[in-house]
Amino acid sequence: MSIATPALDALRDTLPDDLKDIRLNVASVLAGENLTPAQALGTALASARFLRCRPLVEAFESDLRAGLGDAAAPVLSDALASAGLMAMNTVYYRFRHMIHKESYDARPPRLRMSRMIQPATTKLDFELMSLACAALAGCELCLQNHEKSLLHVGASEEACHDAVRIAAVVSAVVCGLPA
Repeated sequence: MSIATPALDALRDTLPDDLKDIRLNVASVLAGENLTPAQALGTALASARFLRCRPLVEAFESDLRAGLGDAAAPVLSDALASAGLMAMNTVYYRFRHMIHKESYDARPPRLRMSRMIQPATTKLDFELMSLACAALAGCELCLQNHEKSLLHVGASEEACHDAVRIAAVVSAVVCGLPA
């Protein structure tokens, strides 16, 4: 089963000819072999939210609602939760990683993250979204932890790769949209 993406297609078609490669990549990364359509679009939505790109968020949300109906609600919810938590975590854990001081590593984060344990979709789906956001932030520690968690819950390296490819293409689309 695939999900039609008319809102995304309309937005994608506004990209200039200089970004023809990006226009073509949008369709190809979302139609991957290793993620379900809901996982791919949920990962793309989390990426768009993480990058704070309202036009892309609206397009992904519209297409998810149209394609999944009531089943879209948990995907929409987890995409928002993942992007928000990763906005917090990538700043905090990147700081700890970059400072390289045991004194900071010994301190408890004291930041709530319970949604990561109890997502609205599945642990695998939430981790795919989180991995994409970690890639966008360039947080090495977060990338390593989310990839490890994904492999632990049964995801393949190919699925992890697809999630990061989606994040990369979403980032490129953001660059091509009018400022």
